[in-house]
Amino acid sequence: MIWNVGRRLTMIAAVALLPNLAFAAERGAGFYLLGSKGPAAGILPPPGVFFQNDIWIYNGNLGGGKQLPTGGRIAVGVEGKAVLAAPTVLWVLPEEVLGGRLGFGATVPFGWMETDADLTLAGPRGGTASGSITDTIFTIGDPVVSGTLGWDAGNFHWTTGVLVNVPIGDYQDGEISNLAFHHWGADISAAVTWLDPTIGLDLSAAVGMTFNAENPATDYRTGNEFHVEWAAVQHFNEQFDAGLIGYYYDQVSGDSGAGASGDFKGRVAAIGATIGWTFKAGEVPISTRIKYFHEFAAENRAEGDAVYLTISMPLSITKPMNIAAQ
Repeated sequence: MIWNVGRRLTMIAAVALLPNLAFAAERGAGFYLLGSKGPAAGILPPPGVFFQNDIWIYNGNLGGGKQLPTGGRIAVGVEGKAVLAAPTVLWVLPEEVLGGRLGFGATVPFGWMETDADLTLAGPRGGTASGSITDTIFTIGDPVVSGTLGWDAGNFHWTTGVLVNVPIGDYQDGEISNLAFHHWGADISAAVTWLDPTIGLDLSAAVGMTFNAENPATDYRTGNEFHVEWAAVQHFNEQFDAGLIGYYYDQVSGDSGAGASGDFKGRVAAIGATIGWTFKAGEVPISTRIKYFHEFAAENRAEGDAVYLTISMPLSITKPMNIAAQ
C-alpha cells in the first residue's frame, strides 16, 4: 500500500478549494481560476487545518484586433500579463456531516497585473476613447470563501462544493487592469478522483458552473460560465509524480446589463503537464506542484500560457491521514 502517496494527495486536495481569477465576459475574465483543480480534485483532506499557496503566472492576448469590454470601455488588441498569489486556509471539521467530511476555506488573492490595449473606445455608458494604453497594478483582489463536502469509498473519492466571491477588494472604476471583480459571484462544482495506491495512478475530473451578479460600477453582468478540468497522474514513488492535465471553458449565456454592448460569450481549451514532489520539514509533510497549461481555440477571451507553482502543508491534523491507505 502506498500510504505516503495517499497522505500527500490529501494535502494537494486543498487545491480543489482554491478560487479564481481568469480570462471571458467582462474584462474577458470570470472569477473562477481555470486549472486550479487537477490531481486529487475529488479528495478532501482529513479533519484538521491546512495551508496552501498558489502562485499563478499568466501571459496571453486577445489578438486579431478583437474587442473586449473592460472598465466601462471597449478595448481593442489586448495583451495581459499577471503574477498572482492565492494563499488559502482550509479547516476540515472533525464531525461527520451527511456521511462525509465538511471543510471551510478562505482565500485572499493579491499580485501584479499589466494590461496593454492598442485602442480603447467609449462603451455603452459613455467614457472616453484613446489610443494605445498600458495599465499596471499591484494590489489585492476580492476574497473568496468556500464550503466543501467530501466522501470516500475504496479507491473512489468525490466532493461537491461552492465558492463565493466577496466584492471588497481594491477595484478601480474605469481602469482596464483590475484584480477585483466588484460583484458577487458563486461557483458550484463537483469533482471525482479514482486513486489506486497499489499502482499509483490518479484519474481526476471536476465540473462546475459560475454565476455572476452585476458589477454596479459598469452596469455589466457576466453570463453563466461552465468549466471542466481533468488530470491523469502517475505516482512513481512516495515523493514524485507526473502526468497530463487540461481544462475546457464555455460561457453558456450571454453578458447583459446597460453596460454590455454584446453578449461576448467566451470559450477556451487548454492542455498541459504537471510534476509533483513531496518532502518533509522535520515531521511536517510539504507538497509542491508545478502545472503548465497552453491555451487554444479561444473565442472572446485571451489565449496564452499559464503556470502554477503550489505549496501545501498541514498546520494541524485532528485524525490520522488514512485516506487511500486501504
